[in-house]
Order: sequence, then C-alpha cells, then structure tokens
Amino acid sequence: MKLVHTADWQIGMKAAHTGTAASRVREARLDAARNVIGLARERGADLLIVAGDTFEDNGVDRLLVQKIADILASFPGQVIVIPGNHDPLVPGSVWEHPAWRSASARNVRVALGEEPIEVPGGWILPCPAREKHSASDPTAWIARAAASDGRGNAIRLGVAHGTVEGVRQDEPDYPIPRDAAQRGKLDYLALGHWHSTAVYSGTDGAQRMAYSGTHETTKFGERDSGNALLVEISAPGAPPRLTPLRTGSLSWITLDSVSRGPGDVARVRQEVEAMEAGERVLLEVQLEGVLHPGDGAELERLEEILAARFLHGRLDRSHLILAPADEAWLERLPPGPLREAAARLRDLANPAFHGPRPEGATAETARAALLELYALCESLEEALP
Repeated sequence: MKLVHTADWQIGMKAAHTGTAASRVREARLDAARNVIGLARERGADLLIVAGDTFEDNGVDRLLVQKIADILASFPGQVIVIPGNHDPLVPGSVWEHPAWRSASARNVRVALGEEPIEVPGGWILPCPAREKHSASDPTAWIARAAASDGRGNAIRLGVAHGTVEGVRQDEPDYPIPRDAAQRGKLDYLALGHWHSTAVYSGTDGAQRMAYSGTHETTKFGERDSGNALLVEISAPGAPPRLTPLRTGSLSWITLDSVSRGPGDVARVRQEVEAMEAGERVLLEVQLEGVLHPGDGAELERLEEILAARFLHGRLDRSHLILAPADEAWLERLPPGPLREAAARLRDLANPAFHGPRPEGATAETARAALLELYALCESLEEALP
C-alpha cells in the first residue's frame, strides 16, 4: 500500500498576525493543498489520508468547503478525512455541507464514526473528533477492537487527531499513548494536531506512528512544518517506509539578535539587507538589549527594508531598552554585591583604568557586560509590582 498522509490544513484561518499579507498567506494554504494532491499523484499513491483540522473552524465560508471538496476529489484514488478538534463533528459543522455527498466527490469519504473503512489492500480505523477539547484517548476504541481480532492478511491503518504522550502541553488534549500503534495492532497510525513533522518508533524500531505536520507553515517558530508524508507498506506487519514531501511554499524566518553596543542595530540591518528577499518570505526580527543614541534611524531603516522586500516583515523591539544617559542608575542599585559588581565593571569599562584587570576583561568587554547588567536590572524593575 502506498498512501500520502497530511493534516492540519486549517483552511479559512484569518492569518491576522501577517498583517496586509494575510490574504496571500490564506491563498498559499489552498496552493499547498493542491501541491499535496499533485505530489500524491506524482508518487503513485493509492490513498490519501487527511488526519483532522482540514478547516480552521466550523464557521468558515461555505465556498471554501466546496473548494476543498473539489481539491480532494481531484485525487484519482480514495480519500479518507476525519474531523479534528478545530472542525469537530457537531451539529452545523462543515461536514454537513452537500459537497461531501455530491457525485463529483464520490472518492472522498468523511469518517463519521469509529468503525473500520475498507480500502484496497486493507482497512482504515478512524478516530473522528466530536469536540474542541477532550481528556479521552481517541484511539482507545482501536485497541479494544484489536483485542478481539487478528492482524489478518490486510494492512491496518489508524487515523487520529490528538497529542502523543510526552508532548508538552498545559492540559491533556486528546491524549494518545506512545504505543498506540502497537496496542491497536496497526501497521501505521496517521496523526494530526501538531504542526511539525514528527515520527515515533516502536519497541521494534519500526516507524509506525507519525505527525505529518501542517501542509503549509502557519506562524513563526514552527520547527518542521510545510510537509506531507509518503507512507509505503509492503505487506501486513512490514515496517512502513516514510518519506517527507515538501508541500509548503512560504518561508517563515526568525532572526534573533542582541544589541549591546553602538552599531549593533546597523549590523542587524546589514544582515537583513544581505538576505535573499522574496514574495514568499516572511521575516521576523527580534531585537533585545540596549538601544543607543543614534540607533533610532537604523531601526526605521530596518523596518523599511522589512516592509519593502518581503511578503511580511516584522520588527519586535519590545525587549529593547534605552541606554542610560548617565551613571545615575548605579546609585539606584541596592548596596551589596550587585552594586559592587556594577562599580567594578564601570571601572574596567574605562580605557584609562590602570588597576588590575582579570584576563580578557578589556574595556570593550567590560562595557558590554555593564550594559547587560543594566538591561537585566531594568527588566527586573519593570517586572516588580
């Protein structure tokens, strides 16, 4: 069996965090959906699985529902879709749209219950979501069913939407055991919910469970998104072979930098200027540290470049503080080791200081350390009630 596993398309997301580029970001998600179909056809896949969160929510424009049904129907093989926690199976959901029952989408099946679906060469065991949040294991029914049947001569595929045990989160949200594939006697468990591609190996070393990740990156900071997975299983019980397929076209880049001395902001501006610009690049520059006199013009120039050269450019200056105008801040420090350390750094920062210097404590190094201390003290002062 050869299939393509995808998830978390979240069609209809507002993308408000990308400002004026939001409409193009939304369109890119549709383009990426078409890329999934194109790559599945190109790789000769027999089956396409969409593991939840096809839509941002159940309130999306119904025209988008028809568009997605048409895109999925353009795949020549069978398509299995499960509702996720963003688009759960509730009254009035997107899954009630007539597009799913039309003759043009007869190869597309939305799994509406926990019951096996026969596909060429095997069975799909789906776990559709029925609510936004749940503390229950969505794959539990597969494990219960597996206790009363053997693997047989058919390939068994599970499809679920939730959080694998061990993934950091505030509260359990559709928890899935790390050994869910083994418990359910599955050859492969296709997961949705988390946006980065992640593969889990069983005790036998076989990769029988994975997140495909979202098909197009949704925000800055997603580790390995914009992919689908090609899954090839030669026979029941055989280890699956997983191949990531690049489906996204947008590049989301974060540049972190610290300003310690005069000229550091200019250095960041030069770094951004040297980057390859593009209409498919979204760039976020996060600056922290100390802002020196004269850096204001460089910040304005940096924002101009970000706005002009990229699909979306954003400068986060919320962690910048103004450099001290004088040394009065030293006197505000509490008496003791902190004030003594600051006074020592002040002396070492003076090139004319002729006292003993620790190894490597040049005036420039001491000046940078003094500014780091100043920034730390200012941030602590702001955090105190």
